[in-house]
Amino acid sequence: MKNLRPWLSAMRLRTLPLSVSGAIVSACFAYYNGHFNPWVFTLALLTTISLQILSNLANDYGDGVRGTDNAERVGPKRAIQSGVITPKQMLEAIQTNIVITIIFSMLLIWIAFGTYSILYVLLFIGLGALCVYAAMTYTMGDKPYGYRALGDVFVFVFFGLVSVLANYFLHARTLDHVVVLPAIALGLLSVGVLNLNNMRDAKQDAQVGKVTLAVKLGAKRSKIYHYCLVVGAMIIALLFDLLYYVSPYNLLNLIAFIPLSIHLVKIKNAKTPKDFDKQLKVLALSTFLFAVLLGIGYILY
Repeated sequence: MKNLRPWLSAMRLRTLPLSVSGAIVSACFAYYNGHFNPWVFTLALLTTISLQILSNLANDYGDGVRGTDNAERVGPKRAIQSGVITPKQMLEAIQTNIVITIIFSMLLIWIAFGTYSILYVLLFIGLGALCVYAAMTYTMGDKPYGYRALGDVFVFVFFGLVSVLANYFLHARTLDHVVVLPAIALGLLSVGVLNLNNMRDAKQDAQVGKVTLAVKLGAKRSKIYHYCLVVGAMIIALLFDLLYYVSPYNLLNLIAFIPLSIHLVKIKNAKTPKDFDKQLKVLALSTFLFAVLLGIGYILY
């Protein structure tokens, strides 16, 4: 058990609810439209979780070997930073995780399409490869995009658009305009989680040459950017509720506005890295709650 704890910590299990939010929303709307496939949903969850763990391990490795994670860092100690896992061990775990992700991805694609369309199979194999590449190169490689203020763009695309739209397509074999606004809202909230993480680490990141958007914007403008992300997601959710209203159950997602609003007040008053760190779990779980309530609202219609 003692040997397992460092690995569980490195996997950052608290990030998993946020990562599966898109799969939950897409599955619920697939059910609403009569396309839900339980095997696709199960394998989509497993694939998403394995990709998130891959991203977390790669992030630990990339920041660890570069020295970005050091004694001045606020938040949970990383595995390589603390010395409980060596870079070699982490690299081996990353390689193993890639194999696991490929297996889940291929099973998912086969269950979704089979021999239905070779074009769709090839398209999603390419998309899966792109997801693996994005998960690894956030902090790994010669030119990690997380060090060039591009993390926000990638998170919006993969945690929002790809997570919802691609997962819905796996169920329905077609796209539907009903999932576009939820995908954008989830993408914005997911970027908010990343921005919160980057605001917490901005001072240290600037010192070691990790250029995030929070480093570029500075403390004051990073907060304004954060308000725009969260409030923007709430406005899009309201717009979605108005445009696609079917029953009062559709408004369940508005309950998530309560913790999101409290979160914004906390961010307004935040002054230290620890203040931002405390809100990471709050925003991640609020986003997960929003996704679940949004989906349930259309299952119960």
